Amino acid sequence: MDRRVLIHVPAHDAQLAERVLHSAGVEASLCASAAELAAELERGVGALLLAEEALNRPVLAVLARHLAGQPAWSDLPMVVMAKRGADSLEAQRAVEQLGNVTMLERPVRTITLVSAARSALRARDRQYEMRALSRRKDEFLAALAHELRNPLAPIRNAMAIVQRLHPSPQVTSLVGIVDRQVSHLTRLVDDLLDVARITSGKIELKLAPTSARRVAQHALEIAQASLDAKQHRVQVDLPQDDVVLQADHVRLVQAVANLLVNAAKFTPASGDIALQVRQLDADINFEVRDNGRGLHADELERIFDMFEQTRAVGEPTGGLGLGLHLTRAFAQLHGGSVRASSDGPGRGSHFVLRVPVVGAGGTAPAGPSGADSRQGAGHKVLVVDDNIDAASTLEALLSMHGMHVTVAHDGAAAVGKVEAEQPDAVVMDIGMPVMNGYEAARRIRSTVPGPRPMLIALTGWGQYADKARASEAGFDFHFVKPLSIDELLGCLARL
Repeated sequence: MDRRVLIHVPAHDAQLAERVLHSAGVEASLCASAAELAAELERGVGALLLAEEALNRPVLAVLARHLAGQPAWSDLPMVVMAKRGADSLEAQRAVEQLGNVTMLERPVRTITLVSAARSALRARDRQYEMRALSRRKDEFLAALAHELRNPLAPIRNAMAIVQRLHPSPQVTSLVGIVDRQVSHLTRLVDDLLDVARITSGKIELKLAPTSARRVAQHALEIAQASLDAKQHRVQVDLPQDDVVLQADHVRLVQAVANLLVNAAKFTPASGDIALQVRQLDADINFEVRDNGRGLHADELERIFDMFEQTRAVGEPTGGLGLGLHLTRAFAQLHGGSVRASSDGPGRGSHFVLRVPVVGAGGTAPAGPSGADSRQGAGHKVLVVDDNIDAASTLEALLSMHGMHVTVAHDGAAAVGKVEAEQPDAVVMDIGMPVMNGYEAARRIRSTVPGPRPMLIALTGWGQYADKARASEAGFDFHFVKPLSIDELLGCLARL
């Protein structure tokens, strides 16, 4: 279906064009109306063959809708057979509105029509190659994220155990260092996956009530380590009356935090950085100023490009060059924007992140409270993970919080232990030998008698499709490694 040429021309030319293309080995289908054209476009198409006089408003509307919904890799080739003579209004509309158009003036020779159709299909084939490369890239990034997250989980668990066993200032300091570095690695992995989702159009915002003040405070918490590392002075100006927003809190916080981290990185030690949040009419602005190295005029737009990094000679690299690109993408997904300004090198920078204030229909939720060390105490928990270090450290950590913990290392063993021990909760990895977590969850839900255990997926697979599959398999919760023990305890407290 993806290599068909759809033909939408007047009836007296349609069958002739179809016969010519078929005789040249080109698959073609006729579309007699705008509605039929819309339906066939949804089924998949390699190229379009259109007549100038057929480009009426209903047809142009169908084409405009389809082109607007194209994924990033797609640029549908179109061949338009124009009437002889001066350019018409229809021809001008086709060139202006449809984009990838080749005009053929009639009468068209048979070899010219066949050559134009084959060229369009070759161009489409190159687009399909880009689609395949993009899909493989996304699959590679997802697998890379999974492999990177798996070792981070036991590292974080082990540090939490050390902190609990040896609560001294020195241990607390060392645990803090490890935890910050684990968090940094986790953010790098998340940035890579966010870029893949954005470029493939798979990212979705989770809109809920939040507030400008909460966003700013959370962003400052995330950026605090970067600000402290160079002993910057930070001035914060928040609105006296908080502003309730309907937004994806996590994404908006990440966008503001990226601006703060960027300011910290490119401002000399003991610099001045200011975060101002203010409402201007129907918008809320998050503004970050610094007295750092500043920007050249030609860098003001380029710095938002993917993997772009502005470095002075001899200056070390920092990060992947994704932070500002993601900030712009998240702002645009919220219907907003981000812009940069600077008076030049050595004169600091000013970034303004603007998002519209949309009525949230409620109040912003309170921030999360710390987990009580007694949450879940006394409950039976089964930990399932083929990574022995991850399973044993989580077993030790949950046992320290008063839970009765057993361990399995594959899905089949997990099903057997659930049948025999009837735990209150199962914390289970997804990618395991013998039987994966999805199948194990389905078996537990369909075959295990007695009370329904809480099923918690704790895995390195964290894309939206992974979460959907987990829910379909019967999991109650889906968490991505490495998980803070407080989050897991908060979940187990619901037992």
